[in-house]
Amino acid sequence: MKIAAICQSGLGSSFMVQMNIENVLKEENVDTGDIEVVHFDTGGLNEQAADYFFLGSDLEDRASGLPKDRVYLLKSLIDKEELRGKVNEILDKENIPHS
Repeated sequence: MKIAAICQSGLGSSFMVQMNIENVLKEENVDTGDIEVVHFDTGGLNEQAADYFFLGSDLEDRASGLPKDRVYLLKSLIDKEELRGKVNEILDKENIPHS
């Protein structure tokens, strides 16, 4: 499974969200052997780029061509509990054990 964090330029905020996703997975005791977390800019947004996409809600229009059930919009890029809830939703959907 591939999870992508997206921002306008593919540098700062997407990298921060990527690291936060990785931290949540670790805190939830998830076996990440089959999970890849990446970050890139909105120019790389296409359905084949990842299984799930995390974007700030300000970039919602950039994800309009993606399946809605694979896009997770973040109201706050720094709210770790919001991110944890969305990551756990994916883990539940994929039947991946977690704490």
